[in-house]
Amino acid sequence: MQMVYNSENFAVVQFSVPAEVNRVADGDLTRGGYEIVDKFARKGLFIEGALAEQFKIGVQALIDGSPSQEELDDYIGRYTSLMQQPVILH
Repeated sequence: MQMVYNSENFAVVQFSVPAEVNRVADGDLTRGGYEIVDKFARKGLFIEGALAEQFKIGVQALIDGSPSQEELDDYIGRYTSLMQQPVILH
């Protein structure tokens, strides 16, 4: 688990499965994914598989262009419509 982004609006955590556990053929999607939390809506989403790969590619394209925090938040905000799980503290 690794925090990859944290702003006033969103937090993004990457979950990875160790390579020795995650044996896949070349070109296959790896296991793991991203948890995205909308801090103001207090909702979260876990994405994996093809959607996680699409998210990763989009973020990488943004990072290559030295984005502002607003640009990153706008990109992450595209996923808020998928968020259904309320964030609950234990």
